[in-house]
Amino acid sequence: MDNEILHPAHWKAAIGYANGIIGSGRTLFVGGQVGWNGDQVFESDDFVAQVHQALTNIVDVLKEAGAGPQHLVRLTWYVTDKQEYLARLKEVGGVYREVLGKHFPAMTMVQVADLIEDRAKVEIEATAMVP
Repeated sequence: MDNEILHPAHWKAAIGYANGIIGSGRTLFVGGQVGWNGDQVFESDDFVAQVHQALTNIVDVLKEAGAGPQHLVRLTWYVTDKQEYLARLKEVGGVYREVLGKHFPAMTMVQVADLIEDRAKVEIEATAMVP
């Protein structure tokens, strides 16, 4: 069964996220992924490059369960600088679509004072429903 997107008909359209999803299958929880590679090395201090790597890391974990981006039902983003995110939103959208395609699960984003990894500018955790 496919996941069902929920959107009240009288609400303004959600762009780039879903307000709710009903999922079916095994629940996969992906711990927070930062912008380092599989060797836990940051290749860049650039915000958008770190977003790209964090999303790629999520896809790598999904693959371990036989899943893909289409199975994501929730993403929670933690950023250290909301203004940088907003200023580079178009670039973030580009790398998002490059890595995850045009699948937009329920999402939350919060600005945090800091992340555990000193060089990290973003951390993203994910939930997926694997058929």
